[in-house]
Amino acid sequence: MRVAIPHSLPREEVRRRIRDRSGSLMDVVPGGIATVETAWSGDDTMDMAIKALGQNVAGKIEVEDHQLVVTFDIPAQLGFIGAMIEKQIREKGQKLLT
Repeated sequence: MRVAIPHSLPREEVRRRIRDRSGSLMDVVPGGIATVETAWSGDDTMDMAIKALGQNVAGKIEVEDHQLVVTFDIPAQLGFIGAMIEKQIREKGQKLLT
């Protein structure tokens, strides 16, 4: 899954907001059933290890000039909540950047 969230902020500000608010990333999975561990692997890339419903999912957030891109693969067992997750990412991502 790839979700692009547009923004009009400088990259430095986007990085700062993501770092300051990364604790809210686990709220993206509905029902609070996930844990999320994060680590920055470069100036503009934050890696994520997501655990939800007995599944492990690797993902990342990339800061680009005019968008924030969230990518991860949803295991087949979690495919039924894919649309909900995408909606949550878009909504929470916008809030994360405001």
